[in-house]
Amino acid sequence: AKLIKANYLGEGENSKTLQNLIEYHAIKIESTLAKGSIRNYKVTEGYINRFLKTKLKTTDIFLKQLDYKFICDFESFLHCFWPKGHPNAMGQNTVMKHIQRLRKLVTMAYHLEWITRDPFVRWKPTFEKREREFLSANELSNLETYYFPIERLERVRDLFVFSCYTGISYADIIKLNEETHIHKGIDGNNWIITNRQKTKTIVKIPLLNKAQELIDKYNNHPMTVITKTLFPVITNEKLNLYLKEIADACGIKKNLTFHMARHTFATTITLSNGVPIETVSKLLGHTKIATTQIYARVIERKVSDDMAILKSKLDNLSKSKKAVINN
Repeated sequence: AKLIKANYLGEGENSKTLQNLIEYHAIKIESTLAKGSIRNYKVTEGYINRFLKTKLKTTDIFLKQLDYKFICDFESFLHCFWPKGHPNAMGQNTVMKHIQRLRKLVTMAYHLEWITRDPFVRWKPTFEKREREFLSANELSNLETYYFPIERLERVRDLFVFSCYTGISYADIIKLNEETHIHKGIDGNNWIITNRQKTKTIVKIPLLNKAQELIDKYNNHPMTVITKTLFPVITNEKLNLYLKEIADACGIKKNLTFHMARHTFATTITLSNGVPIETVSKLLGHTKIATTQIYARVIERKVSDDMAILKSKLDNLSKSKKAVINN
């Protein structure tokens, strides 16, 4: 009612609303962001609308009503929200991602001079530090050699393993085709050259033998013949569900997600085998080497843990020898 009154009194142009901002932002990102990023914004917008409806008992507010309290209340709302199909309430890092997207919208409004002050000035994101999970060499080997009687699980496994040996994300794998993306590199061998959908950066990846074998496997597959892609396309919605089935079958206790394949490429396949971090950063298409250094710290921690186990074994061996001598 207040919004209708404002428009009637001619205040509408100077009193932009949150829904005005959401609609404007959606148009602006339509041709600039990857589909996955656009989808993430849609999810955040859904939570904003749910918060407005359930907590503020409205469908819209003036942007000038946005303040620090609104941000804190929205954050609390997200912390108590249980997403459909999830066993727990929303985690800290997920909440922070949604607040950061709201912040980007509000920053846009500030730059457009739709608001005269930034309500996020005093707000600071607080992320929980988490280790990047990846498959060990043994886990990857078990996954590669496991026989799946169900073809769809075999196809998902193959896509995952291909990502483990190339570092290419699922969104980029499914659009690969031989004519556009496979080229002879400076070494005369096959390379994949593609644009990362997420960052728009060009990545050039020499194909390791396992990756080439998987491409050859699906070369004349009925599905790839129709789609003209390197691999059969599987819907993203079901992908991680299938990976959970695969993890159970292979005895992998980790929460297997497709993004873990990129982590495995960075750690188990490249850094652990002495590939310089600068090279790994290029292969992953990272725009900042600081992003890649996260994996280097994971490797250092693994080395530390492995050496601690070795030290314990050597100490026990030394004690056993002393016990034999004393007897």
